[in-house]
Amino acid sequence: MIDSIAHDLKSRLEWGQPGFTILDVRDRHSYNKGHITGAVSLPIKDLAERAKSSFHTKRDIFVYGENDTETAQAVNTLREAGFSHVTELKGGLAAWKSVGGATEEI
Repeated sequence: MIDSIAHDLKSRLEWGQPGFTILDVRDRHSYNKGHITGAVSLPIKDLAERAKSSFHTKRDIFVYGENDTETAQAVNTLREAGFSHVTELKGGLAAWKSVGGATEEI
């Protein structure tokens, strides 16, 4: 399952499929050290408020955090805020790297 979601997401990026967002809910320092290319930094402490002002609730959103617990917490927060198409990227950045996904750092 871990690789399945990461593979699907990587394929969507490679095919240039629009209409989705990748959210990195880790703190800014972790994001700056390395993140999925194109991911939006939205630390978990500001998540619900900033997501509602930034994204449509029907948008496909893929979420990853520092660990699977943080990722699940972020997904639940988004769903409680009315977002209906939210997917956990279990394994986070490590899972993404394991399928050869592109990363960048600031």
